[in-house]
Amino acid sequence: MSLNFASPSPDKTTQESEGPFAPLFGSDGLVTAVVTDCADGELLMVAHMNREALALTIETGVAHYYSRSRQKIWKKGETSGNLQTVSEMRTDCDQDAIWLKVSVAGHEATCHTGRRSCFYRVVSTQDGSVSLKILDDARRFDPAQVYGSAGTDR
Repeated sequence: MSLNFASPSPDKTTQESEGPFAPLFGSDGLVTAVVTDCADGELLMVAHMNREALALTIETGVAHYYSRSRQKIWKKGETSGNLQTVSEMRTDCDQDAIWLKVSVAGHEATCHTGRRSCFYRVVSTQDGSVSLKILDDARRFDPAQVYGSAGTDR
């Protein structure tokens, strides 16, 4: 099956209404995807999707993204076993961002560092210096063991 998305409407009211899904891809051909856990709402990751990744996600029910650094589609969790099954997909008002609510298989980790979420650090300031503090250092898997030294499942 090959999905055909509607073309975005220049009419704001049409684009914001119920009807055909007409994702508004940026000049780079991507839309932003925000990913949360469907059970507890935890923010897991933010990624990007091109037309093919979005279509694969809809067709298979498993999250696919576009890696800007590797310039290719990737099925999240294919290497680690932490596949993301989509329970719900939403789009924002102008259809240029996607929100995926997912359940994560395997170790239930989303981050290539082995943590549940890619958002495991907090930004703080002290005496004019900005720093990062790790809030979640619990690794659900060993990245070196899963990915080896050659690459990651990002």
